[in-house]
Amino acid sequence: MKKPQKTDLTKLELRIMQVIWRCGSSTVSAVQAELEPPLAYTTVQTMLNILERKGKLKRELQGRAYVYAAKVTEAKALGWGLRDVIDRMFGGSSEELVMSLLKNGQIDAKKLAKLTKRFNAEAGEP
Repeated sequence: MKKPQKTDLTKLELRIMQVIWRCGSSTVSAVQAELEPPLAYTTVQTMLNILERKGKLKRELQGRAYVYAAKVTEAKALGWGLRDVIDRMFGGSSEELVMSLLKNGQIDAKKLAKLTKRFNAEAGEP
């Protein structure tokens, strides 16, 4: 099995990062209050410290509590996760991912054309 890369986030790390991305800079208590299902304060604190050591968060002491803020954007983390899925499940081929979505009815050709048009517009292409 592939050893997790430095860029990989575990499921729990991702849940915590999603709170930070959604709410912005937060204390342990604030993150804990947003998690569903709830986690113990010490678990949240441990996970925030792990994410800080991994370089995904930065922390600053404000009064008596640390405030954690994202150093990594949600878009960047999404890219890492998607790259991991493409590498593991589709042999590194994004085309095979799209074909799998089409074959499994997750997306149809009409929707794919619409998404292509949207992508081209956002990328500034004709």
